[in-house]
Amino acid sequence: MSEADSTMPRTKQSIEHTGFKTIENIGKLVLHLILRFWRACSAAMLTLLLLYWLYGGVVSFLLLTAAVFGALYHYQDTLLYFPEQPVTSRVYVQNPAVLGLPFENLFIKTQDGVNINAIFIKQTPQFQSSVPTVLFFHGNAGNVGHRLINARSWHNYCGCNILLVEYRGYGKSEGSPSEHGFELDSEAAFSYLLSRTDIDTNKIVIFGRSLGGAVAIALASNELYLDKAFALIVENTFTSIPSMANQLVNGLGKLPYFCFRNKFDSLKKIRKSRVPTLFLSGLADQLIPPRMMTSLYKASGSCLKKMECFDRGTHNETWQCYGYFDGIARFLCEVHQAREAGVIGPPILKENPNVPGGPSTSAVLNVHSRTEDI
Repeated sequence: MSEADSTMPRTKQSIEHTGFKTIENIGKLVLHLILRFWRACSAAMLTLLLLYWLYGGVVSFLLLTAAVFGALYHYQDTLLYFPEQPVTSRVYVQNPAVLGLPFENLFIKTQDGVNINAIFIKQTPQFQSSVPTVLFFHGNAGNVGHRLINARSWHNYCGCNILLVEYRGYGKSEGSPSEHGFELDSEAAFSYLLSRTDIDTNKIVIFGRSLGGAVAIALASNELYLDKAFALIVENTFTSIPSMANQLVNGLGKLPYFCFRNKFDSLKKIRKSRVPTLFLSGLADQLIPPRMMTSLYKASGSCLKKMECFDRGTHNETWQCYGYFDGIARFLCEVHQAREAGVIGPPILKENPNVPGGPSTSAVLNVHSRTEDI
């Protein structure tokens, strides 16, 4: 055996007894841990990338959906309210003087501080304090000046005073249109009439056409005014905005109720109304289905209700049909007689406290004898 051979075991033994073997083992362990950690990090990074790719898209979709829903939610107002049609509606309101009607131009402050415009068309002093006063709510476009010819017919054929109310955001009124705002406008207008001393406040008739019908129903069903109106008259109005949306675009009515910014749920509200109610339905209405008027009639909680139908009545022109104002006059006379007899309550006071001398005239209307189309 050579000297070299004899020395090899001692070298290996000497290495094993040094710290190099420990360092090697530690190195292998560290390398193993690094490899495991690298594989774990790689898996984690891949998982995170997959989650971001999957759920990041979902989050983006949800955010986009919320943005679109919010835009459509607020855009609904532009689909319902048309205060600038025709284009001059916000800058020019026709004066009743052009029709020879005596009137007062008013501004009424609502509960939330908005000033709304109103035109009070009145009878001669001889009749002003004894005849009914019509609180008139128009449709969703134009201004009160566009209803003057219609108001003249109320004035001449039914012998009424008329308060034409301009919604907030319409005509010369301040503010912006909204369902709650319209309710405040109607309450302010009614309270204003109750404060007048030159009319019979026991004979306030709430009238509304189309969207105005929904405003009128909301006012008549308001607990503060349930027993203060003489009668309610609605013409070619709808059951609710969701129902109308479904009528215009099939399937929209299936959306959750909260999706509709404006509800105008007249079908629900009219169940609470107790005021005598006349429903004027144009059967040729191509915008609001006449069946909605029938549904409102059936749902009405009034103990004295009546429905007048006009075969040729379109959405905006039913008031021009033969017998329209005669039907209104007959109904108001029936209501007057029922209240005087105590059949429905509260009965009209035998004396009008707002009229000096007390007794009011026995005739509720100054009905024109002509019945031809107007």
